[in-house]
Amino acid sequence: MIKVAMTGVYVDDVAQAHAFYTDVLGFETRTRLDLGDGRLFVTVGAHGAQPDVQLLLEPGQGPIAEPYRGALYRAGIPCIVFSVDDLRAEYARLSGLGVRFTHRPRQRGPVLAAVFDDTVGNLVQLVQPKQ
Repeated sequence: MIKVAMTGVYVDDVAQAHAFYTDVLGFETRTRLDLGDGRLFVTVGAHGAQPDVQLLLEPGQGPIAEPYRGALYRAGIPCIVFSVDDLRAEYARLSGLGVRFTHRPRQRGPVLAAVFDDTVGNLVQLVQPKQ
């Protein structure tokens, strides 16, 4: 069986992304290595869950990442989707922390969905499956 072990998100600043994804979104740090020259290798994951799944916060500069990220953002396309148990509660919590949503919670087919700006160059979608 093949399973997802790690996926990456290109970010403007790895240290800033690490703070946002842990302090605001509530992820836990799985790996944080100082590679020298101001470079960090950071992975995060769902707090207390899915120990075999990690999100790599990757430097988003360069000839491949920058055009890709810019095109997604300008088109309003999230770079990643996270699931939540109660989207309306998470929307209220994150809004209270100053997170800027580009789309408030609304029904999208089989899910309730919302989109926010992660402060490091990306749009992120939250979804709650219909019960």
